[in-house]
Amino acid sequence: MELKRVVITGLGAVTPLGNDVASTWEAAINGESGAAPITHFDASKFKTQFACEVKNFNADEHFDRRKVRQLDLYAQYALVAARQAVADSGIDAEGADINKNRVGVIVAAGIGGLHTFEEEAGYYAKNEEKGPKYNPFFIPKMIADIASGHISMEYGYHGPNYGVVSACASSNNAIIDAFNLIRLGKADAIITGGAEAAIYPAGVGGFNSMHALSTRNDSPKTASRPFSKSRDGFVMGEGSVVLVLEELEHALARGAKIYAEVAGGGMSADAHHLTATHPEGLGAILSMRNALEDANMKPEDIDYINVHGTSTPVGDISEVKAIVEVFGDSAHKLNISSTKSMTGHLLGATGALEAMFSVKAVQEDIVPPTINHEEGDEDEEIDYSLNFTFNRAQKREVRAALSNAFGFGGHNATVIVKKFRK
Repeated sequence: MELKRVVITGLGAVTPLGNDVASTWEAAINGESGAAPITHFDASKFKTQFACEVKNFNADEHFDRRKVRQLDLYAQYALVAARQAVADSGIDAEGADINKNRVGVIVAAGIGGLHTFEEEAGYYAKNEEKGPKYNPFFIPKMIADIASGHISMEYGYHGPNYGVVSACASSNNAIIDAFNLIRLGKADAIITGGAEAAIYPAGVGGFNSMHALSTRNDSPKTASRPFSKSRDGFVMGEGSVVLVLEELEHALARGAKIYAEVAGGGMSADAHHLTATHPEGLGAILSMRNALEDANMKPEDIDYINVHGTSTPVGDISEVKAIVEVFGDSAHKLNISSTKSMTGHLLGATGALEAMFSVKAVQEDIVPPTINHEEGDEDEEIDYSLNFTFNRAQKREVRAALSNAFGFGGHNATVIVKKFRK
């Protein structure tokens, strides 16, 4: 069968850099950091006391009180981002001729309602002698698929509906699933992306115990420094990004604007370690090669890679090795950047955020920077002849962009987007 083409017609975002797409993208292009001291809880006794939180988000401005009680923060972010994306796409506009049985929702989370779980577990621990008494919304607030459910219920979309959980690869996997369902003719459009809100004691404490987080408490804004020798771990982020993926002819028939085309997706497993990437980047190599093959593209067709680039000592090195192996001589013609240097690591939402940055890079021919790199802070294991787009955005033609996301458990997922040409 002939596969259908899939395009992106809507974007929505609630991130540490801004509560919509425009402000998030502008801050990224300007090289701004979203890191600051934690406000969600008292982190004064934690090894890490800062994060990239969403700012100036008031749930009461978006939901009535009854709805707020039903929604963990991660799902609140997802619903707001979805509303933006759907409105941006015009797919649910009055008079739009769409079949809601063929519109789906696939929104990922790496953890889901961690704050809800922590609150309920803490309540029981303090009141154990009284016997179990839980909030009736405990389970439906906590589970990692519920954001998709809420979005489908809000709009009456009856198409494929589920969540995806593959740690920090989750939302790339969600985008690839949406892409495949549409091009196979199983849906006309799918609302997809990711959401996460884990900047709470269990999240920060858990990652601290693994020595995964930066502890640069004296300088939060410079703490995420991918590819620099002084990197000491990632900075936690939170938020949601949602994209509307749509079958090309369906989009054209309703006169939708088109940001970019989804060219392909690749997936793999490291099959190596519980949390660490393969030191030679074997899983990343396979994921990128699978994506290029799926897109029927060659390495030289890619102009920009939004790397996973978490700012961890091992992960950054292995990803660079993988890029050199896959792209060969073309690697030196690429722009590479880690936008986590600005946004922090949004865990299960990170792939969606970085897919959005890749889409905007393709649309506007500008590559966001990797900030916080200083002269003389080079790691001898990293090839600095590559263009990491350090500290300043760079204007260039971006015909196609590749975005990597890797997760605990050895999950790897790569998405490729390209300029739309009829």
